[in-house]
Amino acid sequence: MTKWPNYIDPKSGDKLVEKINSNNQSYLSSNSGVSYPIIKGIPRILRDFNNYSSAFGEQWIKWRKTQLDSYTNTTISSDRLYRCVGDDIINRFKNSKDPLHVLEVGCGAGRFTEILLKFPSIRLTSIDLSSAVEANAQNFPQNSYHRIIQTDLLELPFELMKFDIVICLGVIQHTPKPENSIKKLYEQVKPGGDLVIDHYTFDVSRITKITANILRPIIKRVSGKNRFYIIETLVNIFFPIHRLIRKLPILQKIFSRISPIITYFHVYPELPENLQKEWSMLDTHDGLTDWYKHLRSLKQIKEILHNLQAISVNVNNGGNGIEARCKRPDN
Repeated sequence: MTKWPNYIDPKSGDKLVEKINSNNQSYLSSNSGVSYPIIKGIPRILRDFNNYSSAFGEQWIKWRKTQLDSYTNTTISSDRLYRCVGDDIINRFKNSKDPLHVLEVGCGAGRFTEILLKFPSIRLTSIDLSSAVEANAQNFPQNSYHRIIQTDLLELPFELMKFDIVICLGVIQHTPKPENSIKKLYEQVKPGGDLVIDHYTFDVSRITKITANILRPIIKRVSGKNRFYIIETLVNIFFPIHRLIRKLPILQKIFSRISPIITYFHVYPELPENLQKEWSMLDTHDGLTDWYKHLRSLKQIKEILHNLQAISVNVNNGGNGIEARCKRPDN
């Protein structure tokens, strides 16, 4: 039986214990009387369910399989994960004789969950602020190797320094203050353990996507059903034009500055057309509904990690912007 890091109340630090009420419903409770519900088998250690991540939750429930390698028959997600974590951590996953507790922050529907669960050494805790935890549980049900929690990375329900590896990809730029988020993640890393993150950075294509930058402040305030309708309409209008000019690089580059949608004809040519459109729907929704979209430079990310007294700091341009990993000193 896996001995997981204990749940604690993020505010008081009191240990949370699972109990059952008179209606036969499970919940977590502390000695001080604070309680959190367990809904659909998932602990919801969260004070505010109506938060800035709600659009992400709706998105991952709607497109819960879209980015899974097993669904696309590609290695898109595994290639990104392996590049970000690096060979040393992958070798640790493969060769560790002891269980490795891995905290996956911002798990979404599980594009990286799927890859991490392939390593027998890993005991994976997957968390997300949004209802995407339900999509993750559908794709990868909880068991002795995998548990799922809906919670806030700024108020994590664990004692400090209990995880061998903390992985947070595609998330930090969408939180209120990235510097605070990185600090909270680093606090979860055991001595000798690793932190793996990425972050959007300043680049011409992101800054000069004119129509998207105009539409986003409007669309992110629209209700879910109407928001999906708007995204679908935009993709249906602009996707055929992207497809038509996909072999004309200069024209495609110019049109991408005007078009509000995201396409992957050049980045992931291995995706068939039906998946090209599905990925376009998903990531256009992602890019036009996020409440926060922060940018940080390579120098800024490196400075944040050094200020935390991390060692073996490795920061590079890549993927969605900046990819970084570091270690907590082994005291």
